[in-house]
Parts: sequence; structure tokens; C-alpha cells
Amino acid sequence: MTSKIVVTVAAPVDVVWDALRDKEKIRHWHGWEYEGAEGGLDEEIDQIYFTHVVEDGTTLRLGNGDVFAVEPVEGGARITLTRAPLGADPDWDAYYDDVTEGWITFLHQLRFAVERHPDEPRHTLFYSGTAPIARLGIPNQPAGTAYELELFRQELKGEVWYTTDHQTGLTVDAWGNGLLIVSHIPPGVQKPDGASMAILSSYGDIDRDDLDARWQSGWAQLG
Repeated sequence: MTSKIVVTVAAPVDVVWDALRDKEKIRHWHGWEYEGAEGGLDEEIDQIYFTHVVEDGTTLRLGNGDVFAVEPVEGGARITLTRAPLGADPDWDAYYDDVTEGWITFLHQLRFAVERHPDEPRHTLFYSGTAPIARLGIPNQPAGTAYELELFRQELKGEVWYTTDHQTGLTVDAWGNGLLIVSHIPPGVQKPDGASMAILSSYGDIDRDDLDARWQSGWAQLG
């Protein structure tokens, strides 16, 4: 079994391809900032995008068998990520759906970085747990819909960036035209309590300590 994730970016193929092959630019959209014993985000980027990979034109095969293909379409470039078949790496089969959801998040972050903040570094905050995301009041509206809501003692407004079965992305004016992505996986066999996460991407002179304090407190109160 394989699955595909398709995202169209309003930029030329060479710009999108560069965002996939320049380490510093990958930092502008892949995952979130963190430090760790094994090197944190920089090491993760090196391991995924530059270790045991094969390039062929604007196609990139990763070491785990996932394949990126970037091709021109009307209005920009289309990225198609074809996941390696389930069972290709038994050690990761239990996390297959989680990885797929992660790729959905990251490709929409790539699109946001290229279209809204080309070559501009971001700052990120990350939260995870089992919080019932429905309590946040995130609008379930089509992409491009304007929204306003109060979240953790801050007025937010912008537009819906994307929606999927488990994820919603919102642009946030107050974060320097930033991006909020929230996701929730319902309870199941592998996750009896479900799983939730939020990634906050901000730009410019934003008080991240204050933002983090608001979210740390609010996220904890969600339960």
C-alpha cells in the first residue's frame, strides 16, 4: 500500500526544488526548531534529505523509500510525495500514518515559506499531547476563508491556509504573518487517548517568550 501527498506551490519549479535541496532553506519549513543529544533539527535535516538519497532531475528519493517529484503546472509547481509502501521498513510500520501526517504538515509549511516568506528564517514553538483540539475553536472552513478568534488571551486573525481530515493551518497576522498548524488523531488501537499537536511559526520581532507562556498555560488547561 502506498499513499501520495500533493501540494501545489505558487512558485517556479527551480525555486521549489531549491527549497528541497538547500539545507538552510529546508530549516525554513521542515519540522520545528529543537536541540537534542543527536544534533536536533540540523541533524534531522541532514539524515532525511542528504543521507542515502538519490537525485534525478527534480525527483528525490529518500533513504526510507519516500519519493519527492516536483513538476511545472499552471500557476507554479506541483510537489508529489509518494510514500514508500507499507511494509518496506517493518521497524517503522507502526508509525506509518504518523509519518504521513507529518509530511502533510511539512509540505504545507514548505508552501507557506516559499509563497509568504521566501528566504526568511522562522521561529517555531511546538506542543503535543492528547488535548481535545475542538476546544480551541479553530474554524473548519475552506482554504482562503478569513477568520478571527481569541486563543489563549490573544486575538488572532488571518486566513485558513489548508484543511485535511486531521489538520488545519491558519495564517496569523499577529505573528508577523505567521502560521499555526494544529492536528488531532482520534483515539485508536495505537493511540488509545488520541494525539494532538500544534506548531507555531512566527517571523520578525515577536515576543516568543510571552507567546510560549500563553500556549504552555493554555495547552495544559485543555487537558
